[in-house]
Amino acid sequence: MAERKTLGKVELELLQAVDQLQPVSVRTLAEHLADRTGQARTTVLTTLERLRKKGYLSRRSIKGVNHYSTRQSITEILPRLVGDFVHQMLGGSVSPVVAYLQDRKLDADELEQLKALVEDLQARHSDNEEES
Repeated sequence: MAERKTLGKVELELLQAVDQLQPVSVRTLAEHLADRTGQARTTVLTTLERLRKKGYLSRRSIKGVNHYSTRQSITEILPRLVGDFVHQMLGGSVSPVVAYLQDRKLDADELEQLKALVEDLQARHSDNEEES
């Protein structure tokens, strides 16, 4: 993606659904989201096109029907979005994110993932100190 474009809540929800179902038609996506979001097909189409213009989605015709796919997986996009949030909204400080996590009830898998991330950060920090 050439430019870093921000995402709204609805855009992120649609992007996650496309990532899960891709390649996906507007009709299939609208049916998938109907119970959860209640968005009309036209709203889904408008949002998909906005995401495509922002560079998050690609569109191709399959048997005359447009199907959408993500240009990057959601696992690649989310860390950048979180980074943008931390820099723009929190002035680059991760402390408020950690404070938020302290107040949440984490399941065992989430806790293990966080431990692995901290261990990775510590290892990279140690490697950087040794190189200096």
